[in-house]
Amino acid sequence: MSMKKGFSSKFLMTLGLVSALQFSCQRETAAPAASATSGSATTAGVNVSNASVDATIYEGIEFDMPKVKETKFPNYSVSITKYGAVGDGITKNTQAFAQAIADVAAKGGGRVVIPRGLWLTGPIVLKSNINLHAEAGSMVIFSRDFDDYPVVETSFEGLNTFRCQSPISGRDLENIAITGEGTFDGNGDAWRPVKKSKMTDAQWKNLTKTGVLNAKGDMWYPTENALKGDTQGSNFNVPDLKTRAEFEAIKDYLRPVLLSLVNCKTVLLDGPTFQNSPAWNLHPLMCQDIIIRNLNVRNPWYSQNGDGLDLESCKNALVYNNTFDVGDDAICFKSGKDKDGRDRGVPTENVIVKNNVVYHGHGGFVVGSEMSGGVRNIHVSNCTFMGTDIGLRFKSTRGRGGLVENIWISNIDMVNIPTQAISFNLFYGGNSPVLEEDQRAGDEARVERLVPVTEETPSFRNIWMRDITVSGAAEAVALQGLPEMNLQNVNIADSYLKATRGISAVDATGISLKNVKVITEKGPALTIYNSKDILVQGLSFNQTKEPAVKVLGPLTKNVKLESKDFTSAATQISKGKELGKAAVSLQ
Repeated sequence: MSMKKGFSSKFLMTLGLVSALQFSCQRETAAPAASATSGSATTAGVNVSNASVDATIYEGIEFDMPKVKETKFPNYSVSITKYGAVGDGITKNTQAFAQAIADVAAKGGGRVVIPRGLWLTGPIVLKSNINLHAEAGSMVIFSRDFDDYPVVETSFEGLNTFRCQSPISGRDLENIAITGEGTFDGNGDAWRPVKKSKMTDAQWKNLTKTGVLNAKGDMWYPTENALKGDTQGSNFNVPDLKTRAEFEAIKDYLRPVLLSLVNCKTVLLDGPTFQNSPAWNLHPLMCQDIIIRNLNVRNPWYSQNGDGLDLESCKNALVYNNTFDVGDDAICFKSGKDKDGRDRGVPTENVIVKNNVVYHGHGGFVVGSEMSGGVRNIHVSNCTFMGTDIGLRFKSTRGRGGLVENIWISNIDMVNIPTQAISFNLFYGGNSPVLEEDQRAGDEARVERLVPVTEETPSFRNIWMRDITVSGAAEAVALQGLPEMNLQNVNIADSYLKATRGISAVDATGISLKNVKVITEKGPALTIYNSKDILVQGLSFNQTKEPAVKVLGPLTKNVKLESKDFTSAATQISKGKELGKAAVSLQ
């Protein structure tokens, strides 16, 4: 059997290699074309670009992946200090940023330099052919003054809506970049509501010296206006309102994403730290040719909707050599929600995700739940997840519609995963995978009911996973489809999964497990319920008090197990009484 050996040493080696790659690749960006700390410099007719993508990033890709177009900027630089910016953390520099960007844009493009210092500012609006370059030691701190962020028309959580303007934004642009080793801080603590259950007593006491509490006294809001907004409708964080005036009335509740790029082409994010976002951190929407590398993306673990990267309805993208430590999903692919997403009809497609490390997060790599426009042609490899609530997470629900297909995942290491290492949940209802003190499992569960297949039915199919190593999880794999639309063609090979509980497949078709070792503390290594066309070869497991494989459900059929995997099939394979006679066979 071609199982992986020496897990402990391999895992430690992986961590070392990823850390080394991270450090070296953060140094790979091209040197500044010219010093712009105290003014501007121009070299007519000379173009410079940031470090090119290493050709190895495109190696081993299972689909026809076009080379992502790379940014290229004229050798012209202007420092924000030329326009009076003061790096004292007190002076508001909104106009200096705007004027420096306008200067460089008027010259045909180049670099806007942020020198070392603390630069307080309102929103920064990018223009085409601008490289916003944050030098080492620079920190851009976005204002806590909500009046600096007007309400704008946009999309959030997959729905067409209004939100406050993002701290950094760009729309309908070409050839843009944010580079350097500086930090962009969204001052998200000024915006986000906070649950009492996520604070220590001392933290809660200090927090509640300002702001307001809800009626139960277990949720803090920065203002009465923000509290008012949290009672508007059922779409999570998108109020059921229609007019701009209605949204203006609850403006403080409309937390923006830190970086919003809409319908932009040829985008580079390379080097900086993005942290403390009001809502999601990085949100490219309907963008094309995107490179996201060498970033440090951070949010407090308690941050509401504190996602790291939400790549939505984007095409041709590279996401590599980044670290994430966030309050919600880390690397998340989306394409719109329900009718708004289906009407947009733009999938996220042709994306490579390599060499990323995720610490805290609700999910390490995530698809959904807003995926109504589809997600396809995705490669994910050489990533490490340490303590994420779920490792590989796929979620949707009835009403979404959308097709997720052709996903290839390999060489993933996970440790200390509190729920499922791999999760497919087509009954997802928006709840966190880890219940909090104010939640009960019964309240968070989905109610199963039979419904017809329509354009609102989500579909996940053709997903390949290999060389997955899990050292510690509550559950190894949970494959949960829908009765009317089974999860289809999920393949797991050459993997080592150590968890409290093993693998479960419910309402799934065409599941393949080849050379998979499952080490559990209790329960079967594999449970199959109302699933069909299941092929299991080279399954190895530790012996517990229960059977190694349990097959249940009146709809289950064509389950093929390999006889040599069992020393005593009669006791190691349990068959439900409701099964058909030919539902399970030994090959």
